[in-house]
Amino acid sequence: MAEITDPAFRSIIAKYGKPDVLWTEFVSADGLYHTREIHKIPDADNPLMKDLFYEPGEHPIVAQLFSAQPNMIEYASRLVTELGFDGVDINMGCPYRAIEKQGAGASLMKKPELARALIQSAKKGTQGRIPVSVKTRIGYAHNDLSTWLPELLKEDPALITVHARTRQELSNVPARWEHVREAVEIRDKLSNKEKVLIFGNGDVDSAVQARTLAMETGADGVMIGRGILGNPWLFSEKIPTLEEKLEVLIEHSKAFDKLCAHKSFALLKRHFKSYVTDFKGAKELRVELFACENIAEAVEKLKVECLKLKAQNKS
Repeated sequence: MAEITDPAFRSIIAKYGKPDVLWTEFVSADGLYHTREIHKIPDADNPLMKDLFYEPGEHPIVAQLFSAQPNMIEYASRLVTELGFDGVDINMGCPYRAIEKQGAGASLMKKPELARALIQSAKKGTQGRIPVSVKTRIGYAHNDLSTWLPELLKEDPALITVHARTRQELSNVPARWEHVREAVEIRDKLSNKEKVLIFGNGDVDSAVQARTLAMETGADGVMIGRGILGNPWLFSEKIPTLEEKLEVLIEHSKAFDKLCAHKSFALLKRHFKSYVTDFKGAKELRVELFACENIAEAVEKLKVECLKLKAQNKS
């Protein structure tokens, strides 16, 4: 999830959720090449390299890349391999127009030969040291799995994650998990199921739901995106108290200040809405938090709210 699964967010998920695998937000392979090799920006000052920062507790972690240039994907795949990532994932499903204008993301579903070339280049870059995977959708305007998925399977990626909507549907309709089952069936007919895994993705907001969908569709795993927002305990299935939620939001905010200083405070504010909801006074607290001009101010307001909750619990 672009501008969401940043190092701060992932550190919280890794600590409180402990998922089987973590993915980074997607990073431009072209941008990595140009900032490092042409503009010679030191890695310590390079925002894209900062996006690829991870902590030891995040393993196994996969670096997600986007590009329409095979040579750029090869370069970036070699880089993330050297950085110690456990896998590299090529995004072929992002519907953002800015990404599609570059010929990347969801637009690759219209260019299967290029998509295959990108997988080949990623494998060349990793030299077999880490697996190469793909994140995509069921099709661009319509369900094209019957023609699109076989093209990807020809390159034997380690994993294909299928978001159960088309590009044109964005997230405006419910995810159709019957198409994840269809993807599994296509894989089973055309490929060695032990070689290419199929994950499903879309509208999953609990571990119970994930397990159920995996069983119903035959998927090898489930990728959870928006369902984790404001609930880093999703994977561990713990039900936190309100005080715990606010304390973790404080921790998340401090981590953002430390690890994402190159990013806008507005990106952290997105998480305020996810954490601060479904309790008396939530709307008022959100208004106060959104009015804050910096992280320190927001943290102080959250600390005051936590003190109020502790006082209430004692009385």
